[in-house]
Amino acid sequence: MNPMHRAALALLAIALRGHDGYEIQVYASPTVPPKATMMELHSNFVFQGVKDHVDGVYPTEHTWHETVEITHGWTNWFETGFYIFTAAGKEFGWQYVGSHFRPRFRIPPSWHWPVGVSISQEIGWASRKFTTNPWSYELRPIVDKQLGRWYLGFNPVLEKSLHGEDARRGWLFSPNVKVSATTVSKVALGFEYYGNLGPLTGFDPFKNQEQQIIPTVDLNFGPKWEFNFGVGIGITVPLNTLWLS
Repeated sequence: MNPMHRAALALLAIALRGHDGYEIQVYASPTVPPKATMMELHSNFVFQGVKDHVDGVYPTEHTWHETVEITHGWTNWFETGFYIFTAAGKEFGWQYVGSHFRPRFRIPPSWHWPVGVSISQEIGWASRKFTTNPWSYELRPIVDKQLGRWYLGFNPVLEKSLHGEDARRGWLFSPNVKVSATTVSKVALGFEYYGNLGPLTGFDPFKNQEQQIIPTVDLNFGPKWEFNFGVGIGITVPLNTLWLS
């Protein structure tokens, strides 16, 4: 078994929906190679967030989110991932938040498609103390393309609350975009966009949507190690983000 490693650190001003700030990542289409296991660490700090209890959920301001992601490749077109979410705050100490399971399929390279394509599904539970939507499902189509030194990635994510406050809202549209360019050996500069526009049946008013842009620096140390850094800027709400992966 060939372990692969990826570490992530993010300092968040406002937690996003979806993974609620526990993981910030635009997915690329390749899956983990067969018989290989990839370990990822996502560390997020909320330095400007909700200061009080809202609907029974802990405040988010000045809390750490630590997420362990373990992904195993089974074939050249299928992998499964597992998440362990934790949080640490002054009021509640360090607690286990929940877990998600993620199977993902890709179009094999042997098909010679002009773009990379894969489909990720994610289902899981999180404690009611940390979210108003304890059970959730995510369908994430992934399309990307490497054009010389340029990389383009698009994740038109659909999210569904299976139990909780947003269960009756239906499918929510949360597009993610990544654009980067390799500048020198092992270094790529770019930006990532994360949004939650609201239900497919009718988007939320612009002022109520969640949108964030993160300029990024990606360092590729080889096939087993990768490191990313970014500073986020909120569009519809005051938001500043610093993250490493």
